[in-house]
Amino acid sequence: MADALKSEGNKAFSAKDYPTAIEKFTQALEIEPENHILYSNRSAVYNAQSEYQKALDDAEKAIGIKGDWSKGHLRKGAAYRGLGDLLAAYDSYEEALKLEPGNAQAKSGLDATQRAIQAEATADGVQGDPLGGLGGMFNDPQMIEKLANNPKTSALLADSEFMAKLERLKSNPNAIGEEMRDPRFLQVMSEPTPEPEDEEAVAKRKAQEAGDAEKKIGNDFYKKKEHDKAIEHYEKAWELNKDITYLNNIGAAKFEKGDYEGTIETCKKAVEEGRDLRADFKTVAKSFTRIGSAYEKLGDLTQAIESYNKSLMEHRTPEALTKMRAAEKARDTLEKDSYMDPAKAEEARELGQKKFQEADWPGAVDAFTEMTKRAPADPRGYSNRAAALAIKRDPKFFRAYMRKGQALVAMKEYNRALDAFTEAAEKDDGSHAREIEQQQQKCLDAQFSARADETEQQTSERIQNDPEIMSILQDPVMQSILQQAKSDPAALQEHMKNPQVRISVQKLMAAGVIRMGR
Repeated sequence: MADALKSEGNKAFSAKDYPTAIEKFTQALEIEPENHILYSNRSAVYNAQSEYQKALDDAEKAIGIKGDWSKGHLRKGAAYRGLGDLLAAYDSYEEALKLEPGNAQAKSGLDATQRAIQAEATADGVQGDPLGGLGGMFNDPQMIEKLANNPKTSALLADSEFMAKLERLKSNPNAIGEEMRDPRFLQVMSEPTPEPEDEEAVAKRKAQEAGDAEKKIGNDFYKKKEHDKAIEHYEKAWELNKDITYLNNIGAAKFEKGDYEGTIETCKKAVEEGRDLRADFKTVAKSFTRIGSAYEKLGDLTQAIESYNKSLMEHRTPEALTKMRAAEKARDTLEKDSYMDPAKAEEARELGQKKFQEADWPGAVDAFTEMTKRAPADPRGYSNRAAALAIKRDPKFFRAYMRKGQALVAMKEYNRALDAFTEAAEKDDGSHAREIEQQQQKCLDAQFSARADETEQQTSERIQNDPEIMSILQDPVMQSILQQAKSDPAALQEHMKNPQVRISVQKLMAAGVIRMGR
């Protein structure tokens, strides 16, 4: 994925679509944050957009990952040139050439930078002064102080050879021409004198230094798992310097302590303060991620998922995305498990049976579907639903009636099952007659087994309470057939050639009304 994004970024850069190029390289870096080439490529885009400080930052990151890569130093040189720091640019190009002597781009950059330095050194010349005002530069009484205040030149004060030359130039400014070959003097002339910090900037810098010092102490205690002491120093850091990183650290320590409510409270404060302080969106994203983790520990997956989503909207990271997906999966599993209820499943099964008996196939399907959700381990819900679905889809399909019959057997509705098998026979073209008979016999056997231990009185009571059996016995045609069978049993066999009569007789036999051999 990173390679594909890099390729897209390169294409966008070639087309001078710089925003898209930066977006693609940034996405690739989220996947491969240690890829020096991606930082180098993004640095080149920032240079093209004249965003030289960002270009320099990325070049430094590339060099930090792979210091012996000439292109990283080349990017650094280009960024420094854009920032106007010609000497630093010169050094970067020179380093690139040391690593790769044949690099034409580095040589061209070095030559151009050298010319720019020379032009800058003579641009401020004073008319009538053959040294262009350079001589007076070294007689400046504040010269030493200026060199000391500039981090890029302060080290020169410890160079005895340089200081001896500086003293000679003070007494003989015309000797500057001889010293121009010394790069140290070139550096002094090209470095602008730093502006003194105002009081507000000084106060801000000191506050940050004090806060970071307390944070460091807190980190040491955190590593030792002395979380209360760590929190104490992080809180001091926050008092000294309003940086929400310290609040996030407090949240992390509270999380490790198991104080999840405290974690949420602190990190929410970090988000609120971060908005006011215009904090980096990446830092705010960390606050939201930790809030999500705390909610997850408390079992509130809905709030956890919402917090992870907010984190991703601030800054998309693989960590937050993984946490959110895991929380979503856990929530779905929990909802599914909590929905299971044996009592509700039985209610749904009974409703499904009722709808099935009423031939309300959509209603039966819905009820049996509800049963499968309430009791996913009970196979009856699936088999009954299959039967209802089959008949709903094709009322003429013989196999659907076979499934209906099998479902009714499972429900111990034997007489209705026999009717379903009879309907199957009517829909069949004759090729499945044996299978249908076998299912009918299984149904009859099940009925026989169900009343095997009944007394005659129990059988009689059951018959009296079975409306379907009583309906058959009250049918005039069946009464005539049964009366005839008493004197001529063979006549019953003849009548049973009629499918409707046969199924009625079978029901009476299964119910115990007709007892063969007695």
